[in-house]
Amino acid sequence: MVFGQLTARESMRDLMLSLEAHTSKYYHLGFGSSISRRNLGKANQKRNYKIFEAFAYVLIEKTRESCYKSDFELNIKGNVYAFDSSTIDSCLGVFWWAEFRKTKAGIKLHTLYDVKTSIPAFVHITNARAHDVSELDLLVYEVGSFYVLDRAYVDFERLYLLHRQQAFFVTRAKTNMKFNRMYSNTIEKTKGIKYDQIGKLASYYTKKSYPEKLRRIKYYDNESKSIFIFLTNNMDLKAEEICYTIYN
Repeated sequence: MVFGQLTARESMRDLMLSLEAHTSKYYHLGFGSSISRRNLGKANQKRNYKIFEAFAYVLIEKTRESCYKSDFELNIKGNVYAFDSSTIDSCLGVFWWAEFRKTKAGIKLHTLYDVKTSIPAFVHITNARAHDVSELDLLVYEVGSFYVLDRAYVDFERLYLLHRQQAFFVTRAKTNMKFNRMYSNTIEKTKGIKYDQIGKLASYYTKKSYPEKLRRIKYYDNESKSIFIFLTNNMDLKAEEICYTIYN
């Protein structure tokens, strides 16, 4: 099955045709004297996928370690990750377990993308109905690393867990977020920064979930003529570095 994946076989029949060209090697591959589609189907059904998943992560880690990282724009010691999901429509007749709507199926591909190496560090597949924010519970946060998230992941209880593990997040603030400004940092208006504020959440439940200080940055993108409000727990990077490089 690994051979089939690496050689991009499109079906079990296609895989069998490729294997038949190497019948002299069956014994050394552990297949015995012969192999059939029935044998492969049973093996694919009964053998635990976890061994392939674990091996994939070993390969991902080795690849990330060997990648060239020094051309990253920001001088950040930790890693920079972007976490998001993609919905993939599927055939309900084939993927019956992935029911999405009445007439079609769908899955969500949740990916933690290592921005410095351009390699996925974590991949998880769920039913398309799964809520994006719940996938944060599966991540293991690295001290000093940045996690770039969109507004679908704004859950202050989960973000506070990330903060307590000494990692950083950058996300976009929701329009209904209540925020009490404590003081403002000096800004460079020529770079599109409208304000750079330090404060705390104001509503009862959000400040209970996240009691520490947060940083709110308002940025005007001259190219798209749009305004963005970013939220982060990092107090050290320049406002334009967060707006330009980490999120954009």
